[in-house]
Amino acid sequence: MASPFAAISLSFFFFFFFSFLALAQSSTIGVSYISRTIEIQDRERASPSVQIAAAYGVLLRLLPSHSSSFEFGIVSKEQCGGDSCFIISNHPSSNKNGAPEILITGVTGVEILAGLHWYLKYWCGSHISWDKTGGAQLLSLPDLGSFPHVQDAGILIQRPIPWNYYQNAVTSSYTFAWWDWKRWEKEIDWMALQGINLPLAFTGQEAIWQKVFQKFNISHLDLNDFFGGPAFLAWSRMGNLHRWGGPLPQSWLDQQLLMQKKILARMYELGMTPVLPAFSGNVPAALKYIFPSAKIARLGNWFTVGGNPRWCCTYLLDATDPLFIEIGKAFIQQQLKEYGRTSHIYNCDTFDENTPPVDDPEYISSLGAAIFKGMQSGDSDAVWLMQGWLFSYDPFWRPPQMKALLHSVPVGRLVVLDLFAEVKPIWITSEQFYGVPYIWKVTVLFLIANRCMLHNFAGNVEMYGILDAVASGPVEARISENSTMVGVGMSMEGIEQNPVVYDLMSEMAFQHRKVDVKVWIALYSTRRYGKSIPEMQDAWNILYHTVYNCTDGSYDKNRDVIVAFPDIDPSFIPTPKLSMPRGFQPYGKAVSRRAVLKEITNSFEQPHLWYSTSEVIHALELFITSGDQLSGSNTYRYDLVDLTRQVLAKYANQLFLKAIEAYQLNDVHGAAGHSQKFLELVEDIDTLLACHYGFLLGPWLESAKQLAQDEEQEIQFEWNARTQITMWFDNTEDEASLLRDYGNKYWSGLLRDYYGPRAAIYFKYLLKSLETGNEFSLKEWRKEWIRLTNDWQNSRNAYPLKSSGNAIETSRRLYNKYLQNQESFS
Repeated sequence: MASPFAAISLSFFFFFFFSFLALAQSSTIGVSYISRTIEIQDRERASPSVQIAAAYGVLLRLLPSHSSSFEFGIVSKEQCGGDSCFIISNHPSSNKNGAPEILITGVTGVEILAGLHWYLKYWCGSHISWDKTGGAQLLSLPDLGSFPHVQDAGILIQRPIPWNYYQNAVTSSYTFAWWDWKRWEKEIDWMALQGINLPLAFTGQEAIWQKVFQKFNISHLDLNDFFGGPAFLAWSRMGNLHRWGGPLPQSWLDQQLLMQKKILARMYELGMTPVLPAFSGNVPAALKYIFPSAKIARLGNWFTVGGNPRWCCTYLLDATDPLFIEIGKAFIQQQLKEYGRTSHIYNCDTFDENTPPVDDPEYISSLGAAIFKGMQSGDSDAVWLMQGWLFSYDPFWRPPQMKALLHSVPVGRLVVLDLFAEVKPIWITSEQFYGVPYIWKVTVLFLIANRCMLHNFAGNVEMYGILDAVASGPVEARISENSTMVGVGMSMEGIEQNPVVYDLMSEMAFQHRKVDVKVWIALYSTRRYGKSIPEMQDAWNILYHTVYNCTDGSYDKNRDVIVAFPDIDPSFIPTPKLSMPRGFQPYGKAVSRRAVLKEITNSFEQPHLWYSTSEVIHALELFITSGDQLSGSNTYRYDLVDLTRQVLAKYANQLFLKAIEAYQLNDVHGAAGHSQKFLELVEDIDTLLACHYGFLLGPWLESAKQLAQDEEQEIQFEWNARTQITMWFDNTEDEASLLRDYGNKYWSGLLRDYYGPRAAIYFKYLLKSLETGNEFSLKEWRKEWIRLTNDWQNSRNAYPLKSSGNAIETSRRLYNKYLQNQESFS
């Protein structure tokens, strides 16, 4: 039976998406370098029966009422033309009543499920995203017995490159911090359906470290000072801080280790290659007293206000010290003992924001060799996976230093993630990482070239992307001369946002040619909502050319005034009628995480605006117009709330500047009017966000409390959760933390009880300054703001776990209230 979706220009569709990819020669030089590792992984993979059973498990959770329509099987790479692939074909018994209709085979369970997803997308018009971003759109599925047939010869889709990487070292804190097994199972299902086969697996490593450091006479008390709290483990693992948010209860360590074992078991069952952590040199302070002759250096201050040693200035063991290899070996071996197996790929980022003390290439080469030896001593087949972020921002890494590090490890045993490849690809300027394999990431970095997409900082909520770069960058990197690329990937700091970007990027793991985004986006809107509505296709075409076409070379760290309120005297804030103060730098280029943070703490930072707001307002109009036809669609409601939020947030930035302009002109009436309108808008946006589950504060806090074993832990965990999204690290009574608002969120409850009251305090002192003729009391504003922050962090009030309100009616009301008669504010 033919599918209504498949009837949409089917021949045109096949031309762009389903050419017989087995004919394409896709191998790169880099793939040949890692061939030994791939052979080992193929040999050690779970049996076909285990992988098929795991794939059926995903199918049953996704399509319980339609699972009988599909049959799965494992095929060899030889049957795929020598590479990994999936094959979609009509089941031989599909004409029999009650028999399976579609047969999907693949080299691993991941390929099988990627094939299922491909079929659901392009033959059934379905869509799969995270639950918080609308979940799966499966209403377009046909009845049992009516699934559309594919062409008689079947559809074979090869991977053009072996690996599809996923996650960032800090995603574990910004997103995964409070996940239980139910949520992890959903995520692993999502990974497999997206074709992800190289995910980071960092959960539970503190329990491993506890056992390793005990062998080096480090006590439990010493480790209480070493590990960060549950919401800050990513940064204690990287050596940025220690103890902050801790200590970690033993129950947490045990619980997370059990969770990691479940995570790894499921990943292995599906045929994935999980990436485990390796020793980077970060050690407890006590180690320098136990081993006084070891080369242990104290690192500098990482964004504390006063350099308090309670959590500042961690310790790094020099990689050239014999103790480094000893600890590195013990850590790998302990993981092997606990987990029973490994995929032989280990992530280590010793130099991420930790510049080597000497720039001598020979010394740097010795560091790299020692780090790898620590892994290899524990696993003779070890491969080092390293983020290439440092090469993007740190001027220390000039070509001689970069080559020294990259060439310190045997070819094929080091893979680099090209972490900001969609904006600032390093593979181009470094001659393909000087011959080392790499991964193209959004954000992705490759050494044996793996290109990655970074895309998101800190889990901030912002509609943003560069779809053209995603649709073409991985292909350009792979087919370039002497390419060492070995994978694609996504390394966002936080997930559950911008589903369109991740849908396209996941697909690039199977695309051999550049994707025509204009064609793809039209099909996307139909799949996402289950209906073809011309107004929605027009709206998405606008979004493609505006919010999803950021070509100014900037990173997108959300600095909207609502969620990142400026801590500066209003006299020094540049407004449209005034020139910028001396030394002010507009929103700029990709830099280090440290530089991003530093930029936030200095003067007023103009929120990033890279598109015409009038065009995006028109897209919102089209969304609202289509509301009656899509009122039952959860994906539509998410997108409507997100787009309305995006437009109103940019409008709020302009309202704020109007209030500041009135202040600078000594216009009390104007300043009062604009500030009041700003505060009213914040309340209205909070009401809007409450209309969809994906924008609620409550689930974040509740999931933290659910992992607690007693009331003391519940208080600690909730404080961790509240602090991470507001102001974390130390502050004094009148000096704010330097890490304020880095993890900001547009979540209902947070706007009403924190962002709104904070803005009200600022406007109170602004108006007081005008009314009295005195200068703005910056110190008093800071005191009251910091007190509000600390009080909110320590509060225990509960927030809704379910959405409330009508998204369509609320969006329409706010459009009429704020935007209907507005001129463009771009």
